[in-house]
Amino acid sequence: MPVPDYETLMLPVLRAFNDGARSVSECLPLLREEFRLTDDEAEELLPSGRITVLASRAHWARTYMAKAGLLRSPQRNRHEITERGRQVIARNPERLDNATLRRWFSDFDEWLSAARNRTAAPTEAGDGFPEHPTGRGEPLQTPDETIERAHSEAEAALAEDLLGLLYQMDATRFERLVLDLLTAMGYGTGTFGARSLTPGSGDGGIDGIIHEDALGLDAVYVQAKRYQPETRVGRPAIQQFVGSLTGEGATKGVFVTTSSFSSEAKEYLRRVSHRIVLIDGPELARRMIRHGVGVRVRRVLELKGIDADYFDDAG
Repeated sequence: MPVPDYETLMLPVLRAFNDGARSVSECLPLLREEFRLTDDEAEELLPSGRITVLASRAHWARTYMAKAGLLRSPQRNRHEITERGRQVIARNPERLDNATLRRWFSDFDEWLSAARNRTAAPTEAGDGFPEHPTGRGEPLQTPDETIERAHSEAEAALAEDLLGLLYQMDATRFERLVLDLLTAMGYGTGTFGARSLTPGSGDGGIDGIIHEDALGLDAVYVQAKRYQPETRVGRPAIQQFVGSLTGEGATKGVFVTTSSFSSEAKEYLRRVSHRIVLIDGPELARRMIRHGVGVRVRRVLELKGIDADYFDDAG
């Protein structure tokens, strides 16, 4: 089954600490067993790649229960159940979640209300917290997951907007954009030859050259095709590009398009000795965002955490 949301993990985490666990990491094997998680499910990472989904949700379950007074932390990364936590265990609830903790403990209700008031101003969509399936307005995802989901959705929308602009760009400008991107990705200075950049005008099927090193000892040849989504790049276009590389005595190439590549084109590349990378429209947009080509930072949000080194050095 998928990793449960952090509210579903609250009661199992509390029980684990009641049974002697001293850290969230000690709870993870118990959670894996209780929810029968596969290795792939238990090892799934958040988009940031720094922590597993299971560990993140278990940590947030611990955080919310600590705010409710069910757990306390006598030292860094060490936690223990409180008398209030034992009283909750004694009530033998079927489930713990934020709505339950708010009903039972007024201090937690005050803390959560204050935390909500510190979020972005309310909108028609709500107060900034994802809606709970029951309609109680409780956050079903952890704050980290909410931020990463919003970031992913914003980037997906930005990628679509970028592709819309690329479809309207003239062919020569698009070819230069591709070289700008390769340069931003860490290659050397991109230079065009004196030949024409328009297809069929003597460019030999090569739109640009970008050097891998400062001396130009190794070069990557570039083909850039600004096609509409319905026009796929097929095997004949790739064959022509391979032939152009052979004619130049080259072995490396990048074929970039705003559309996509047919399965026959991809299969053909598996049978040639040339090293050719295919970049379709969605991948092109993602790389432009990642390397800052055609986009700019609009806002920076800092998500801070504890500086362990600072406290380790404290006298």
